Order: sequence, then C-alpha cells, then structure tokens
Amino acid sequence: MKKIGILGSTGSIGTQTLDVARNNGDLQIVSLAAGSNIKKLEEQIREFRPKLAAVWSEEKAKELRTAVQDLDVRIVSGMEGLIEVCTCEEAEIVVTAIVGMIGILPTIEAMKAGKDIALANKETLVTAGHMIIPLAKRMGVNILPVDSEHSAIFQCLQGENRKQLGKILLTASGGPFRGKKREDLANIQVEDALRHPNWAMGPKITIDSSTLVNKGLEMMEAKWLFGIEPKDIQIVVQPKSIIHSMVEFVDGAVIAQLGTPDMKLPIQYALYYPERRFLPGERLDFGILSEITFEKPDMDTFRGLQLAFDAAAAGGSMPTVYNAANERAVSKFLNRKIAYLEIPEIIEASMEAHQVMADPTVEQILETEQSVYEFIESRW
Repeated sequence: MKKIGILGSTGSIGTQTLDVARNNGDLQIVSLAAGSNIKKLEEQIREFRPKLAAVWSEEKAKELRTAVQDLDVRIVSGMEGLIEVCTCEEAEIVVTAIVGMIGILPTIEAMKAGKDIALANKETLVTAGHMIIPLAKRMGVNILPVDSEHSAIFQCLQGENRKQLGKILLTASGGPFRGKKREDLANIQVEDALRHPNWAMGPKITIDSSTLVNKGLEMMEAKWLFGIEPKDIQIVVQPKSIIHSMVEFVDGAVIAQLGTPDMKLPIQYALYYPERRFLPGERLDFGILSEITFEKPDMDTFRGLQLAFDAAAAGGSMPTVYNAANERAVSKFLNRKIAYLEIPEIIEASMEAHQVMADPTVEQILETEQSVYEFIESRW
C-alpha cells in the first residue's frame, strides 16, 4: 500500500489523482490540501478518510472542522498547514498540484522530510530549480514529472544514458488560436481563450496554453528536470496532442511517447514508477489516425513564448518575474480587466523593469513575486 499526500486536491490534477486512486486498490490517501473549495474537500475527506487535511484560510478551516467533526481527521490551515500535509510521517510521495509559488516552500520541506515528489506545480522549478534539483540529489528523493510533456520525456529516457541526450522536442498543441496572427487576437474574449481543442484543464493553465506561455514555462522546467540548456529544447507544434514529447540523441535517433490526451496516464506513471499499471480509457487507433502533422511555433504572434526563452537566458530571478507577471496578467484577463494581447505586454514590461539577482533565495523569490505584482498594479 503506497501512501500519498496531495497538495491541491480539489483542482484538475488533484481530482484526477484521486480518480487514479479509485481505480487502484493499493493507494492510500493520507493527507489532502486545498485552497478554498471546502465542499469538494469535505467530499474527498469522507471518501478517502485521510488523517490530515489543510485549507488556506483559518476561517474556512473552522467551517471544515465543523462539517467533518464526526470523522477522525485533523484540519489545519495556512502555510504551516500546507507544509504539515507535505511532511506528515505516513506520506511516501507527495503530489504537488497546487497552482502558484505558494507551492515552493511545501515542496522543499517535503523533500527535506524524505518524500518523493510527483511534480505538477510548474512554479517550483521555474523559479527555484537552482535550489530544488540540488536538494533532491542531496536528500536522495525522486522528482517524478506529472505534466504530460515532461512525463513523456522522462519515459523516453528510461534505460538511456542521459549524457547522450542531444535535444528535447517539446510538443505543443498550438492552443485554440493556432494559425492566427496578432491582429486576429485583438478582440479575443475569455470564453474564446478557454476553449482548448484537446485538453480539459483549469482556467489559468488553459489561458497559458492559448498564449503559449505554458510552453515557455515547460521549457524552463525541462531545463532543470533533464539538465539541458534552453538552446537544446525545441518547441514543436503537434496539433492533435498525440505525441506528448520527444527526445533526440547524439546519434540522431528520436524517441517519442504517444498516447491519447489523458492526464491520468502521467499521474499514474509517477505514482507507480517504475511500474506500469493498466489504465482504463481510450487507446490510439492507428487505423483511424491518418496523419500526425508538425509546425513551427509563431513566436511573433505568441510573444510570450519568446519572452520565456529571454527569461531563461537571463536566468537568476528573471524566470520568477516572467512567471509572476504572467500569473497576475492572466488573473486580470480572466476578470476582464485587461485585453488578451496585454498579457505578453505586461510580462515584457515587468521583465524590462527588473534588475536580475543571480542566485535568489526563497525569500528573494517571494519578494520578487510581490514586487512584480506591485509594479503591475501601479500601471494596469
């Protein structure tokens, strides 16, 4: 029986992780954490019976304590609560599916406590990869990627010598606006950007997929996960999301991982690695699949992707600026306070205003995040 903690249990990845647990009889959920959806969290507690659960606000925690007072579960709150969920003694592996830089400290503390990490929180590596990867090596813990693209790369590298890796081919669907030019995006509304052609995801990551910022963040993650420079990471648009990513070796051989667009596959692979388990669901039918096409990304129209490479090249605290600026810009767009094309404009202005710190601490990362938010609020 493998014992699991989940950070972000009511979101898209968290709920699909629980689906995987339902389909397998040997995964025990020992701790859960959510933001504010205590109704769904209560349902999860009643079904999976963890001993510990956390929500962000103490007020919500009080509500939840009352709702589950008939159960043997302890309810905690705040950053201390998130850390407790990630470090509880019973947990062997922690799924970090929470959105935002709020996930950095709990992830660090989980690794210090010897927990393996099933990583779905992009910000952890984008902003703090220079600390996270050395810490994982020092503590002897595994970081197992949950993103479909990084899981694909991870699977392609099994049994291979990573020193012979030549290039990563990171695939993108192109999002709902593939093929459009900048002038076509001037009047894009929230509803338009939330219509992803292939994947069912949370609103923030869906917007990021439409701007290709998500691919920029994944490029920065791949740099740390696989020890490869951004110049050796090529973004390839593959509209059907059949190839989830590829690796090219020094001899020119290319290995790809293919499958239907189903996040439960990379989740289950991370939880059971190196074992593979049966996963119910649709399979690829190569008799029906007539073709797989490829395109280059349009970095002029989708400026956010080029800015990601610029941020990675600058290094230090600049990826934090990129991530924080995008996070706040997407929030403003979802709340209909800015236009769609202002998202990359806000990112670029924030990057131009920042003085890079070469090797930021966690405190400096969080301070940078806050200063970016303040800069944006002063201008938009």
